[in-house]
Amino acid sequence: MNTSTAATVLQDIGILVTRPPDQAQDLIQTLASLGARPIAFPALAILPPRDADALDRVLAGLADFQLAIFISPSAVEKGMAAVRARGSWPPQLAVACVGQGTAGALAACGIRDVLVPDAGADSTHLLAMPRLQDVDGQAVILFRGEGGSPRLADTLDARGAHVTHAVCYRRDLPAEADAAPVLAAFAAGRIQAVTAYSGETLDNLFHLLGPAGAEFLRRTPLFVPHPRIASHAATRGVQNILSSPDGETRLILSLVEYFSHA
Repeated sequence: MNTSTAATVLQDIGILVTRPPDQAQDLIQTLASLGARPIAFPALAILPPRDADALDRVLAGLADFQLAIFISPSAVEKGMAAVRARGSWPPQLAVACVGQGTAGALAACGIRDVLVPDAGADSTHLLAMPRLQDVDGQAVILFRGEGGSPRLADTLDARGAHVTHAVCYRRDLPAEADAAPVLAAFAAGRIQAVTAYSGETLDNLFHLLGPAGAEFLRRTPLFVPHPRIASHAATRGVQNILSSPDGETRLILSLVEYFSHA
């Protein structure tokens, strides 16, 4: 990315950042460094799992697995915290993950030898990798949140793996969210773009901002990291949706490209 060009293009562009606080900092800092005006409004809360004892029982046998898969940065943060509360990561346990952002979170935890697709931040790209084709008879532990798509686990099961779920967090509405400043910023024309990293985040955003906010959301360009989220946004009536797979860097490039022609 040509940072001088990006800074010119994004100068004073108001961008709503809806990720949870601990996941939003890199995006906020990068946008600010490029001259944009990031506006933080977390529309998703990452909370402990409802059944912490179940997670503890699964992690008691962590060393018996042949492959661990992390499906998100939140799975890394919460899963690794739970592992370290018990002891240390088994050095022989192979690790795979969905997306470069999750790989970066693992690297920050000291796990750098990670199987991750070069492109694409979803289970489809991970499942296409050779290592995930031959898992017959292998014990696989899947670090994930409550709910979510069953496709990854179902496909591994169909390929003969023995999949155990390590449910280490759950997603919810933020307990405290003051929508008034965001609505005022929309009304004053100070938000030119919205970012959302999941369909659930977008649904929460519509809920938190109410009917008045929904009208702004439908008219404001929405930047998302996956076509699936784009499709969901379309069902909510969002009129201008820009999908930019392959992680946060590509999403920022998409912002630059869009506003260079705006």
